[in-house]
Amino acid sequence: MQVTVTDTSLKDSTPPPPPPATINFEGKHGKNPLAEASFAKMCGRLPSVLGHTARMAWAVDRPVVMLLLTCQLLTGAAAATVLAFTAKALAHILGAGAVSEHLHAALPALLVVTAAAAAGRVSSALSSYADGRITPLLMTEADVALVSAVCRVEASAYGEDGFSDRQEAAEVGVTRTRMMVQDAQRFMTAAVRMIAAGGVITALHWMMLPLLLLAVLPAGMGAVLSARVDYETHYANVGDRNVRAMMRWWATYSRYGDEVRANGMTGYLVYWYRALSDRIDERTLTAAPRMLRIVLASSALGGVFLLGTWATLAWLATTGRVALPVAATAVVAVQTTLAALSQFVIHGAAMFHTSLYLADMRSFLDMAAERVPKRGELTISERVEEIRLDEVVYQYPGTEQPAVDGVSLTLHRGEILAIVGENGSGKSTLAKLITGILLADKGRVLWDSTDLADTRPDSLWSRTALVPQNFACWPLRARENITLGQPKTFDDGPVWEAVDAVGMRKAVEKLPKQLDTLLAKELFGGAELSGGQWQRLACGRALYRQTPLLILDEPTSQMDPRGEHQIFLEIKRIAAKRMTIVVTHQLENTRLADRILVMRDGRIIEQGRYDELAYGSGLFAELLALAKDR
Repeated sequence: MQVTVTDTSLKDSTPPPPPPATINFEGKHGKNPLAEASFAKMCGRLPSVLGHTARMAWAVDRPVVMLLLTCQLLTGAAAATVLAFTAKALAHILGAGAVSEHLHAALPALLVVTAAAAAGRVSSALSSYADGRITPLLMTEADVALVSAVCRVEASAYGEDGFSDRQEAAEVGVTRTRMMVQDAQRFMTAAVRMIAAGGVITALHWMMLPLLLLAVLPAGMGAVLSARVDYETHYANVGDRNVRAMMRWWATYSRYGDEVRANGMTGYLVYWYRALSDRIDERTLTAAPRMLRIVLASSALGGVFLLGTWATLAWLATTGRVALPVAATAVVAVQTTLAALSQFVIHGAAMFHTSLYLADMRSFLDMAAERVPKRGELTISERVEEIRLDEVVYQYPGTEQPAVDGVSLTLHRGEILAIVGENGSGKSTLAKLITGILLADKGRVLWDSTDLADTRPDSLWSRTALVPQNFACWPLRARENITLGQPKTFDDGPVWEAVDAVGMRKAVEKLPKQLDTLLAKELFGGAELSGGQWQRLACGRALYRQTPLLILDEPTSQMDPRGEHQIFLEIKRIAAKRMTIVVTHQLENTRLADRILVMRDGRIIEQGRYDELAYGSGLFAELLALAKDR
């Protein structure tokens, strides 16, 4: 009897897609730095933040900084002048006598008020101009500093707890740099106006300024506390936002579009992205009631104090403690001072808010600066005769077993060394230790008796050429994909030699602009290469470097037999001038090697020539037999 399974039954028996993993970061950077900070401590950050912003701006464009400061002083002087001469004008206008006489007497003061107001508007326009000049420069400096910091750290830093999350938080700091410049400018403007207006209103009556300060203080406290809540939410979402950004890139990058579509992943990826976004939004919405309570409480308290300010002014006027013209001037002064105080508080709180994110950026840059290689000042000569490893051990952060465990090895100029083994045996890690990308936890790596731990990294890496297993497809022109921005000559002769060496001349000549073609089909005028062609290009740039050490990690895994054959012929041809290391799972390719190392669990368990190992009884012979039994 045949049983037919309907689409409905299949649908009912299919489990729902799993939600995104819960990301609980508990490293040393997982604690919110403001979790136990007091209100006074939070407010105390403002001077340092303002000073840091000023130093950054001064380093970028000193004339513009001077222009901004001049504008702030001009704004304050204009505000004080407007208030002072408004008081004089009102004294004449509200005095006894004919109206025409009052206006005639008040005219000089009114003209000064008009001129001061015009000067204030001019200074405001100049401030906007200066802001438009300096803000892009500051953002660029912050952005370049972040990129430079990430590129310069030790490779081992990428595996440390919290590195990627701190980097994501620092990225937010870069985007907030623009806001900090604007907030700092408005804060300074408000401060100058507040001081000027405060001086005038204090001269009218000493009681007015303290009452105004009380009226705006609750709003300031509320703004700072709201910023703290907002930052707590941001901090809790750092890990989720980091993962979401990575998944967004992988899901929308055209290079992986075929896999997404052919494997029917679209629905799950959209579900996953939505679920993670909902988790982030839930934390944000949970904080909304707290924000509302803070705003309502601070607004109510500020309203009470403001009512007291106006009641006091009315009492002073009705009891004759201040004259009517003075009371009228006080009304204008109160409005002006209140506006300046409010702007001072609002932009001060905004500066504090933005400073939290800039502090993340500075914290990451400081952490990255500590992880920049500090290895000594020794250099590597252009000709290297020998590389030696003495009992080298390396263990990745957060792992229980060493990736390379007690390896000793000597490699001579002119020798081709093949490294083989099962996945996770330590092959690629050993290659990274030989090139100094990673430094040994124990033991030494010596290039002609020069310890890499004491060698300047740029000196070492100018002597290495590496084709990694996961090579980059740079969105650069074909020429720069060979030279990596390090041309040897003004003509393209050496570039074409490298192209010929990997059999890519015909492919490059077919490109729209040959070597000038941008290899990024996502961009206008760009072109794309196949996987095998990209791998040939990666080998070409390693050959172009002409260094004493050449390392190729699975260099032909995506190539056709013709391309693979040509690459290995070229390796043999140039081998006498350098040391060559080939890491591969394709054991037949190890025939070209002078020596083969077989690794397991981070150790060398066999070594010898191809014929010796192929007819032996070890792991190499076993893996070779499995490769042939297909």
